[in-house]
Amino acid sequence: MAVPVIWRGTTPHGEDWVLVRRDDGFALRLGHEEMHIPGSGSDRISVTRRWWRTTLTVAGVPERARVLNGLSGEEGRRLEQAVQEALSSSLTVWTENLSTTIETAWHDLKWITEEEVAALLSTRPATADQEPAVAGHTREAGPLWLTEEGTRSWLRTVNDEIATAIAQQQRQFFDTVESSPLTDEQARAVMTYDNRVNVIAAAGSGKTSVMVARAAYAVSRGLAKPEEIVLLAFNKDAATELQTRIRRRFAAAGLPAEGVEATTFHAFGLKVIGRATGRKPTVAPWLTNNSDELNVLAEIVAELKDRDPRFRYAWDWFRLLLFTRPDEDFTEPAAPDTWDSARRATGYRAMDGTTVKSEGERWVANFLYLHGVSYEYERPYPHDTADAEHRQYHPDFYYPDIDVWHEHWGLDANGNPRPGWTDYLDGMEWKRQLHRQHGTTLVETTWAEVMQGDGLSRLEKELVGHGIRLDWNPDRPPARGVKVVTDADLLRLVRTFMLHVKANSLDRQEVKRRLDAGLLRNRRRSSIFLDLYWPIHDAWQARLAEGGYVDFEDMLVQAADHLESGRYVSPYRLVMVDELQDASQARARLTRALISRPGRHLLAVGDDWQSINRFAGADLSVVTGFHDQFGPGPTVHLTTTFRCHQSISDTAARFVIKNPAQVRKTVTSVHDRPVDRAAHEGVQLRTVASAAEVPRAIGDFLTRLCDAIHGGAITADSVSVDVLGRYHQDRNLMPQATPAGIRLAFRTIHSAKGLEADYVVIPNLSAGSYAFPSRIADDPVPALAMTGGDTYPHAEERRLFYVALTRVRRGVLLISPEHNPSPFVTELI
Repeated sequence: MAVPVIWRGTTPHGEDWVLVRRDDGFALRLGHEEMHIPGSGSDRISVTRRWWRTTLTVAGVPERARVLNGLSGEEGRRLEQAVQEALSSSLTVWTENLSTTIETAWHDLKWITEEEVAALLSTRPATADQEPAVAGHTREAGPLWLTEEGTRSWLRTVNDEIATAIAQQQRQFFDTVESSPLTDEQARAVMTYDNRVNVIAAAGSGKTSVMVARAAYAVSRGLAKPEEIVLLAFNKDAATELQTRIRRRFAAAGLPAEGVEATTFHAFGLKVIGRATGRKPTVAPWLTNNSDELNVLAEIVAELKDRDPRFRYAWDWFRLLLFTRPDEDFTEPAAPDTWDSARRATGYRAMDGTTVKSEGERWVANFLYLHGVSYEYERPYPHDTADAEHRQYHPDFYYPDIDVWHEHWGLDANGNPRPGWTDYLDGMEWKRQLHRQHGTTLVETTWAEVMQGDGLSRLEKELVGHGIRLDWNPDRPPARGVKVVTDADLLRLVRTFMLHVKANSLDRQEVKRRLDAGLLRNRRRSSIFLDLYWPIHDAWQARLAEGGYVDFEDMLVQAADHLESGRYVSPYRLVMVDELQDASQARARLTRALISRPGRHLLAVGDDWQSINRFAGADLSVVTGFHDQFGPGPTVHLTTTFRCHQSISDTAARFVIKNPAQVRKTVTSVHDRPVDRAAHEGVQLRTVASAAEVPRAIGDFLTRLCDAIHGGAITADSVSVDVLGRYHQDRNLMPQATPAGIRLAFRTIHSAKGLEADYVVIPNLSAGSYAFPSRIADDPVPALAMTGGDTYPHAEERRLFYVALTRVRRGVLLISPEHNPSPFVTELI
């Protein structure tokens, strides 16, 4: 444009304005301020004529510049023509840029990234909505127009075609970069070189091969230099494996590996802080050993107990009365965890050994035992009550020292019984009438009061009022075989909560806001926990400050701060994250900061079905909400497992996706053949009368495997068998002897992550606090400090069971008590 075209006028407030047509659009000057309106956005300028007045309206500018006066009718017509010319011109330029992007991608066989797509769409004129993408190009739904979605769809198609061409051109690379050729899925994950790539990898699908091959692919094609690549792992062993594999496979491919860095998040965070400040921080020495970590927390709690009797009482009250079965749903009661041989029925065993009929009654019984209150459970009422409609009455509790009876009603907060409990309210009234008729004293509690309110505190006052002398003693020994929550169990919950609080940079006010929002059903229980937690948190922080230390969570947050502020500038163009399902929010934030600048690429590999490290700060929402966390981009699935038989894979998948929060996917095994029962393949169940029979059951299974080897049903000289326990103490269930040809090992399920064996045995599949699922480990409280708290019942324990099932190549043996099976066994078999 040789001579600029200019329009002038004033705003309704009397301010002068000037609009200038330029080659790339328009410039609007208002006072000393100048605003650019690109040609593609010229439709923001509109002219309105009303009688003798012509008004100019501009969208997307400060309010004082939106309505402009002073144009004549002819000037208005000339401006409208200029707007149309600018739009037409910008459309031509934009379509040329789009074509050039596609032609360049084809010429270089290079993936068109989301960053490039976003740049194109940011300059897309609105008139492109009516522009066909390709002359004669049609789909079933009609022509493909260059709308925003149409443009994206076209570029996705171009990327698919380019990927097919890359797969052909780079076939030798994909066949040789790892010791075994990459599958089509693995190769597609490698060549999908977008800015944000989420790889959802099934168990045993070769995710490490994808990461190693991606690094080699980037170097071989000149997409990143070795020193511009970093791989972040959850633990040191995984980082070492990645580094070793990279050196070995790069050497085999003739590529330079020097500079490619595989490290842990923690080591990387320390490096960032050191480079940004010139002083690498010191991690608290007690954090290098998990037992030391709990020891320090134990010291803090002991000091708080000594200083504050109220803290001591609240700590033991929560530990012994509130910890187990923390968030029972009234309509879905906790599974029974013991077998009462006298009554020939399942039940709930209290601390004193009494078997009661509900979780609420157990809480009452434990409360009474810990306070030294003598009681009788379901003692017959002294008056004959049996008639044509009723049996002899057995009240829930009787207190002989004060001659008082106690009924614990199964009522919710609205006074309603469980669905299906017909005539329950009539039965309550009949019992109350009996006490009135015979002049006996009755005290009452309800499920809602005890499980979710202050029912136990109210019961305490009533008993004292009737003459009972309470003697609280948290050290009363439980009956033989009854396990109680230890200080260490509660300390682990405190530490887990602390990890999430710190990873999310939360304070008291934010946690309270989340509690008040009703995230958890049992608000009172959560409030008591928070009253315990914050003094411990403050004392922990004081210890760090005293020694001049940081903990890992604070360190990751500080490293992210340095990256976000620019005090440390990341040299990495390709960032890869291993085991994304294990990432905390602090790790996610550090990753976001690493890739915040243009031209950065993230590939994260994970499997939400295997997210089992909540106790270490892992937040499931990092992987399930990948694109919310890191930005838009493709998701690639690795659905082929090289490990499990198809029948085991299907069984495990059906089990884990009962939780609607888990990502739906189909897993296909390369071992898709009929299950060989003679070789003990597939999933089997063995029931036992008691835990004492578990070692024999394992021994019997090992003997059958040995017989199958000798008989030829198993075509191998030996097989590996892993006994996977939910707890370390499950090691005590191992058999004394191991037959020849059996390589037997015990591992906890957590430690078996990433490993595999020919056969797996999962013992101790019973119901209860220290069973599987664990009521201790799967506490809902940490959800208050998590971005996307998973409140599905036993969510983490369900994933842990999935991990156990998928460690196996051939067969799984589940061992469960006959009368007290785990709800997982009941659901699975």
